[in-house]
Amino acid sequence: MSEIPAAPTADELTVGDEVVVESGPIAHGGFVVARHEGRVLFVRHTLPGERVRVRITEGGPGDRFLRADAVEVLEGSPARVEPPCPYAGPGLCGGCDFQHVDLAEQRRLKASVVMEQLQRLAHVERDVVVEPVPGDDNGLRWRSRTEFAVGADGRAGMRRHRSHDLLAIDDCLIASERVVGTGVLHGYWAGEKAVDVVAPSEGAPVVVRIPSDESVAPVVTETVAAQSLSRDFDVSARGFWQVHPGAAATFVDAVIDGLRPQPGERGLDLYAGVGVFTSALAQAVGERGQVIAVESDATAVAQARLNVEAVTPWVHYVQGRVDHVFGVESTGRVAGSRKGGRRRAAPRRPNSAMPPTADVVVLDPPRTGAGKAVITAVVALTPRALAYVACDPSALARDTAYLMERGYALTSLRAFDAFPMTHHVECVAIFERDET
Repeated sequence: MSEIPAAPTADELTVGDEVVVESGPIAHGGFVVARHEGRVLFVRHTLPGERVRVRITEGGPGDRFLRADAVEVLEGSPARVEPPCPYAGPGLCGGCDFQHVDLAEQRRLKASVVMEQLQRLAHVERDVVVEPVPGDDNGLRWRSRTEFAVGADGRAGMRRHRSHDLLAIDDCLIASERVVGTGVLHGYWAGEKAVDVVAPSEGAPVVVRIPSDESVAPVVTETVAAQSLSRDFDVSARGFWQVHPGAAATFVDAVIDGLRPQPGERGLDLYAGVGVFTSALAQAVGERGQVIAVESDATAVAQARLNVEAVTPWVHYVQGRVDHVFGVESTGRVAGSRKGGRRRAAPRRPNSAMPPTADVVVLDPPRTGAGKAVITAVVALTPRALAYVACDPSALARDTAYLMERGYALTSLRAFDAFPMTHHVECVAIFERDET
């Protein structure tokens, strides 16, 4: 009679092994933290408080932590639901993290992540409620811009989680009906890396083959219908625009309500894109005021000069990276370094167009955040208020700490579920000089 092999110990766990764990708290990134004999596992497809069988997907002996998928639910959470998408689950599409979670619970989980990051990185205790974005009823069919990868067989689909492997799909339930209605998922795209489908506010959807020359990508029209701003913007189909139809209006109102810009004030819009926040600031400060906008993307700047500068001449766009425009030291990945080493950039002189002071500032940085050097340069302008638009809670928390160290208080924080079914959350934080 053959002996049944002993289960691996925690130190022996490696890819493919299965163990039963109790799911702990939600973690930044859409994972739940669990432990097996003290070993930390980051587990997808589970919920806090569940008892699940997990399969190790990444890591092995000697690694600080392991990644895993919940492949069997032994004791489920009341907030667990049947995923509406057949491609959501262990080993399948990597696009959605929370298809198995009730929508209200998704928002509570995101709120807890924001609160935990603020407490851990900025030592700020703050209750957070994640608000739905107008126009979102059930968390599905909201995405107006979707890039589909293309496989060797010419089929379009999605990448599996943390993998280059392609999963061919017939539908994407978070993509809008106008996106999937183009038929891109049933087409043949041999020779392409990906196809990007854009369903703009105005006009028919467009399909852009990738790789493509962004300079010849079609221009689409997007509309912002907010209380503080109502206008159209011309945007490259390959340029940045919020993918949730209600997001741009929601965020611009949150920023303007928080900053309360006054006629005659000077505003600064950093990482300005095609000029949504710039336009709202310009409208609020009026022609007696001034708005300086900084954006690195040449296409976005060219469009903003037509969208914004042409109709509000008290706006001035500066093209360049924000850290370079301020003349501060920046860090970056060393090109060609396998280990992703970091280097210090050569010192730069501030751009002569940058003002010596500003009354209000909008920061809408990329996922990595603004960083200490940029925050220090912004604070040197002595603004009375700053609005920080963040797509990453940890970056927001780090920059919150920098601002508080430099005399600013977090006076308002709103969080929005602009990416239902995923772990992503957008925050608008307002900071004001701490007079205490």
